[in-house]
Amino acid sequence: METNKMIMVLTELVPCMLMVLMEVSTIGLTILASTILRDDLITQFLLLGFVGVTMAQNLAYVGLSYSSPIVACGMGNIIPSISFILAAICRRTEVDLRSSSTRTKLMGTLISIIGAVSLVLYRGPVIKDSSTHLRLAPRLFVFLATKEHWVVGCVLFACASLAFSIWNIIQVGTIEKCPEVMTVASSYTLFGTVQSTLVAIIVENDPLAWRLQFDMGLLVIVLTAIFGSLIRTHVHMWCIRRKGQFYVTMFKPLGVPIASTFGCIFFAETFHYGSMMSAAVTGIGYYTMMWGQMREDESRRGKVDLLEEKAPLLQEEDQV
Repeated sequence: METNKMIMVLTELVPCMLMVLMEVSTIGLTILASTILRDDLITQFLLLGFVGVTMAQNLAYVGLSYSSPIVACGMGNIIPSISFILAAICRRTEVDLRSSSTRTKLMGTLISIIGAVSLVLYRGPVIKDSSTHLRLAPRLFVFLATKEHWVVGCVLFACASLAFSIWNIIQVGTIEKCPEVMTVASSYTLFGTVQSTLVAIIVENDPLAWRLQFDMGLLVIVLTAIFGSLIRTHVHMWCIRRKGQFYVTMFKPLGVPIASTFGCIFFAETFHYGSMMSAAVTGIGYYTMMWGQMREDESRRGKVDLLEEKAPLLQEEDQV
């Protein structure tokens, strides 16, 4: 009886899924047709999809399965520092040691790196010994940190942060060529999805793993897609328009105390004092880095305002 109901439900869903697939294909082909005519943008979109979606996100999720959310928060805080180092190497940013903002950013980078290294090398004692209710944690969450896999998880997260930093630099260059943000986002998301599908087909050989199951895992996937791709993006864009570009970034390290709180409640046997302290250090480095960036932007705006004030005076002198 239940099998017949399931077949009837799937029969009703098939036409809907096919129509959605047709619309996605149409939009994808439209994007491809519009971007293929623009110099080498198609190559940059492919690269953005590979680095930011296929590489970074898969490394992050595998790293999460080997470590814990506190590592995700800590390693995520070092992305601005890695981006600063890469930008300096690629000569996309000026490193002037005489500038206080540059020295502040260098200090933030050093603090973030120290926190990240401590996160890998020192876990410390667990928050709470295993108990009966905590043994249920592996059934509900994808991670269960062990000594053997902890370093592997941290290294994978570090590689994911490096990939995200490279992705940020590539994205800046792409936006300069194609100012349509939604076109860029939808294009690299499409390419990243196709690439991730190909990787999954190669890596996952078990046919049972491809069977759709209506369980907790499917719910997490759907909620992550809705929140990560739709709600979070629009909320960030709205807050940036209302409060400025640095308003959203200031809330990034807040994930450390939030993850620590939930970790102590639900899965304390996978959380360690050392990793929490190291993640907090990376948060301090993150804020120091952002403070230096804000001071640099304020200095640039001051120079622009000064030039705008001088321009009318120079025009009046020319007229005289």
